[in-house]
Amino acid sequence: MTLAPTLIKLDSLPVGQSGTVIHIAPGNPDDTEDGADLARRLMELGFVPGERIRMLKRGLPGGEPLAIKVGNATFALRRFEAALISIQPE
Repeated sequence: MTLAPTLIKLDSLPVGQSGTVIHIAPGNPDDTEDGADLARRLMELGFVPGERIRMLKRGLPGGEPLAIKVGNATFALRRFEAALISIQPE
């Protein structure tokens, strides 16, 4: 019997930890931009399934923005954007 991998949302990954992107969910279409556009933008930035990411830092106060390393690039994401990305922590 094999165990399914434990998936978490990127916004809950602890600082200093790494993981692999598994899935990008569409955003809320009630927001100012279309939900599919937000998911597409995240994928264009490099948040694609199979890509390794690392949580570098959380801003103060409130923990936003999140500094995320993807490949050789570093991006700042809002918490609700990071919550769309499912990852498998390492």
